[in-house]
Amino acid sequence: MAISFNNHVFKGHRTLLGSKYVTYGELELPLRKDIKSLSDNGFDWGNNSKGSQQLAFSILYQLSNENLAAENYKEFCTTVVSRLNSRDWVLSASDVLEWIETNCENAQEALNAKNIKENPTPKISIKKTKKTNVVKNVCKELGITQKNLAEILEVPEGTISSWAVKNEIPRLGKKAIEFYIQNHKNQKIIDSYKEFMQLLQAS
Repeated sequence: MAISFNNHVFKGHRTLLGSKYVTYGELELPLRKDIKSLSDNGFDWGNNSKGSQQLAFSILYQLSNENLAAENYKEFCTTVVSRLNSRDWVLSASDVLEWIETNCENAQEALNAKNIKENPTPKISIKKTKKTNVVKNVCKELGITQKNLAEILEVPEGTISSWAVKNEIPRLGKKAIEFYIQNHKNQKIIDSYKEFMQLLQAS
């Protein structure tokens, strides 16, 4: 029975400190370095680096075979992966399959080898998203205002405004924010433990 991957998606996320994660079908996408080792630093996107080429190869391999991925990962990197320039992105399997059919020789043979069901799909279209503001993103994730952020980091509010205008947080600022987030999580764990102990004592 043929498998339809058209509803599956690849997702990429870049953290505030620059760590990168890619999933497929909500599972971590394998690097496939055992088959094609291109990058020593994992996946990347938004450029034509070795990390981006590793991602291109892994995506193509996920939906086709080793030969097709090896022959076409550079072109896929240039035309698709290098354009994934936002912090978070989603790329559907159906778009990747459409790209394979349009740009790769022996595409049908590779897809048949994976036993993939081909449904009519639109031509690939990667939307360039407006560059988001890192300070606004941090405040949104924490559910606070820029003024609150300034109070947490113990810096003038004008400093936070300056970061927002430049759309850049200094390295020490990022570290302080990450420390605050971790401390906040730890406090929640402590509070939950205290509530649990109170329930035990009351029972």
